[in-house]
Amino acid sequence: MSDLMRSAVREVARHFPTAIISGRSRDKVYEFVKLDEVYYAGSHGMDIMGPPRPLKSYDGKYQTRALDKKGDEYVIFQPAQEFLPAIKEMLMELEEKTSRIQGVLIEDNRFCISVHYRQVQEEEYSILEEKVQSVLKKYPCFHLTRGKKVTEIRPSIKWNKGHALEYLLDTLGFLNSNDIFPVYIGDDKTDEDAFKVLRSRGQGYPIIVSSIPRETMASYSLRDPSEVLSFLIRLARWAEISSSQ
Repeated sequence: MSDLMRSAVREVARHFPTAIISGRSRDKVYEFVKLDEVYYAGSHGMDIMGPPRPLKSYDGKYQTRALDKKGDEYVIFQPAQEFLPAIKEMLMELEEKTSRIQGVLIEDNRFCISVHYRQVQEEEYSILEEKVQSVLKKYPCFHLTRGKKVTEIRPSIKWNKGHALEYLLDTLGFLNSNDIFPVYIGDDKTDEDAFKVLRSRGQGYPIIVSSIPRETMASYSLRDPSEVLSFLIRLARWAEISSSQ
């Protein structure tokens, strides 16, 4: 994350509850963003750092309470904890089976595994797919999803970025509110689940980031990260002006 983008996100978070939902592990996302002012949801929402609010609609056995560097309390919600041993086994198998495919990157995102093939030669795509499928067959409680030049192995639980969005709205006390305006910005296929949530609520702005038209559940679009930056800066300025009036 650039310093300008980090500054813009920090300013938005000063005025509005802000979260970053990513397919990468929560620890990696924090390393990229380095902001204590926002909430983090890693592994497509299977590892959420949220506010310390009593929960009514989620199973308490998946929650633990912790303290940040400032001594403030927060809650970690991990609905896929029981899958961790199998994920570790799969990581080892995938790294071994794909070691001879040049350019492949097996990424441990804690509650899911990402197989990146952006640097793989196109003629080896089918070989990589075969290797991944051969490992997946041994683990019927997992399934594949696909993103931009990445295949991901995830636990087969009913949980995605859309559920993570609903969870955060719930813990922030907004799930049943009619006077809020959620904004969700994303550029990946996996963000469509969150777009669907906002569309079904009939509330807020689902915004896709794409330079070319494509099928989406989003209602609005920004062309690239520079437009996202501009949008966030304007949003923060609007909030600053509104609060001073």
